[in-house]
Amino acid sequence: MSGPNTGGMHDLGDPARSPSRKAKPDFRYESETRSIKVAVKPAYLDDQSDPEDDRYVWSYTVTIENKGAEPVQLMSRLWNITDATGRTQQVRGPGVVGAQPVIAPGESFQYTSGCPLETSSGHMTGRYQMLSVASGESFEAEIPAFLLESPYERRQIH
Repeated sequence: MSGPNTGGMHDLGDPARSPSRKAKPDFRYESETRSIKVAVKPAYLDDQSDPEDDRYVWSYTVTIENKGAEPVQLMSRLWNITDATGRTQQVRGPGVVGAQPVIAPGESFQYTSGCPLETSSGHMTGRYQMLSVASGESFEAEIPAFLLESPYERRQIH
């Protein structure tokens, strides 16, 4: 089963957990497509955010692991970034952080990037365009949907 590795929703009621709004959950989201495992770990950046000016910033660290038998190259990316109001922005471009890495079998590539929003929460999802180096075949590797949450998020129970 792929999807978010969040430690389970039951943790929310655990009395051992601090109810502090500054808690930083250690959530990691994962998916696997054609032996390419993509794991994402987002983090809210309090020091780069300014809630009074509607500026909220997150970093996200992505690890792309080649669990297959042939080298692959990451050619391009497509991100769908949605804020708390439902406004979606699409970002696409060659490679990631200025690179189009070739990932050998059993190896991984990791990078960290950032995302600013005008709302205190949102989510991202996307895909990488990959190339099988040996065959020249192009395919997509899914990036798991992941949450962008901040301590300033207003949660309501309906």
